[in-house]
Amino acid sequence: MESTAINVPVIDYEGSHYKSDFWQGQGRDYEDATERLALKQLVPQYGGRIAEIGAGFGRLADLYLGYDQIILFDYSRTLLADAVARWGNDPRFVFVAGNIYQMPLATGILDSLVMVRVMHHLADVHAALVQLERLLHAQSVAVLEYANKRNLKAITRWLAGRQLWSPFDLEPLEFVDLNFDFHPAWMERQVELSSLEVQRQLAVSHFRLPFIKQRLNAQRLARIDEKLFQLGGYFPVSPSVFMQTVSNQERARVASPTDNVMVAKLFRCPNCSAEKFSALTDHQLSCGDCGATFANKAGVWDFKDVVSK
Repeated sequence: MESTAINVPVIDYEGSHYKSDFWQGQGRDYEDATERLALKQLVPQYGGRIAEIGAGFGRLADLYLGYDQIILFDYSRTLLADAVARWGNDPRFVFVAGNIYQMPLATGILDSLVMVRVMHHLADVHAALVQLERLLHAQSVAVLEYANKRNLKAITRWLAGRQLWSPFDLEPLEFVDLNFDFHPAWMERQVELSSLEVQRQLAVSHFRLPFIKQRLNAQRLARIDEKLFQLGGYFPVSPSVFMQTVSNQERARVASPTDNVMVAKLFRCPNCSAEKFSALTDHQLSCGDCGATFANKAGVWDFKDVVSK
């Protein structure tokens, strides 16, 4: 069952300096390294078309270079502008700005999908997962990461009486506006309700503590962490969990990038959900049902705002 969830609040990194404020020089080399190791285990190395949802400035985009077409999707145009600056000269890349709850990508279009560090911002997980599942075909793989409420630090603090909320409570915890931690059992249920099935699960980033990260090289620490991925995945107590999922729907695969698919065929109208775009120019598309038009601005296909009707 599809849900548009058009009134769900969305966190907006528009105009932020997320790249420099959160990643570059901010002591997160270990987190970056562990996430890369997890994705290398779970995401097929080669394929036709892959999309990263919430790709931001394209931090992980080099992992997808074995694909014929790479879609970087985000709600923030300014973060995508950073991605365009790095990857825009590679014709395999397509940059798309839009709302995950009104996903402007066409049905069954992806061979692989990745979403990292996005789930914890979702006020309606089920609605978002329904949109993501729609993008898959019967042979697709979707790798989804979430923030684990039942992590070792939270358990320790709760047992010591230093934390009021229980990490074993199934309900999501919103610790800051639009920042959620999720219990693994609750998340598994949302995946199931969204016609997805978990194939593998990895527990990731066990050593996300400053006093540990300051004493060991990030790459070495990540390699130690990697040894715990599989075993920890059976009962995750790490702050981050990666799930490799597939769709339960017998949906046909759409044409691959090697079939010279026109860019208009990549998209779905966020206004009326029609998949009937035609190209007005090389930089503007029109919906064949509702007449809404959307433009490519500075390398980014912008589906956040309607140009005209």
